Parts: sequence; C-alpha cells; structure tokens
Amino acid sequence: MKTVLILCTGNSCRSQMAEALWNRLGKGRWRAYSAGSRPVGFVHPLAIRAMAEIGLDMSGNRSKHLDEFRNRRFDLVVTVCDRARESCTVFFGAGQTLHWPFPDPAEATGDDAQRLTAFRSVRDQIQERITAYLRHELHTPNRS
Repeated sequence: MKTVLILCTGNSCRSQMAEALWNRLGKGRWRAYSAGSRPVGFVHPLAIRAMAEIGLDMSGNRSKHLDEFRNRRFDLVVTVCDRARESCTVFFGAGQTLHWPFPDPAEATGDDAQRLTAFRSVRDQIQERITAYLRHELHTPNRS
C-alpha cells in the first residue's frame, strides 16, 4: 500500500479534508495522513460538517504536527498551502513531492451558511485534484 502525507500550516481544514478524501478515493491502494507545520490543535467544525455531507466522519480527527511523521517514509508528500510549502521545502523520506495550493476556507467571511459554502468549494476542489491524480497514477506504466 502506498502512503501520502498531506501538509498545510494549521492541519485543521484543507489537509484534514484531503486526508479523508484520499483514504476514501484511494480504495485500499493508498493510506493518507495529514499534519501541519503549526497545527492549531483542532479540526475546524465547518470542515467536519462539509465532509459529513458527503459521508465522511472527521469528528474524531485531531490536528497533528509534522514532527510526528519525521521518521516515516512516504511515497508522496503533498503541500496544500503556500506557507506549508515554504516551511516544508524538503520532507525527508518523500518519494515524490507535489504542491497543490487551495484557498483557506477558514478565512472565509460571512455567516455560517456563506462560510460553509467556502468549505464545500475547497472540499470539491480537493476531491477533483485527488481523483485526477489517482486516475493518472492508476493508468501510468511503472506505477503500482
């Protein structure tokens, strides 16, 4: 089974959603983990809610520091925000690194409904990106 580590700054929104989505979409071929360079200590409630809408329960997730994974080897490391890319320019033990910047839904303004719309949008963008990557990875020779 291949492994992927998804990094962002706070590990409360984008990387958490990407971890849950990758674990679902990877269908047993991939195991995803997520962490942050400066974790905020909680998973954003609107991220939990947006993911619950598509049947993914993140209520038991926790915000993790990337140091928890320093001694592990990953087939792939994906940064999902520019700050994580800057602070994690080289992650030792990564077979491949990719940078997929997504807007931070936690910075959305407005009432809860408007903010939830921002979380849904980012969730859907992440899902599309992972789906495209996995489709390409599955159909590319010399990748298992």
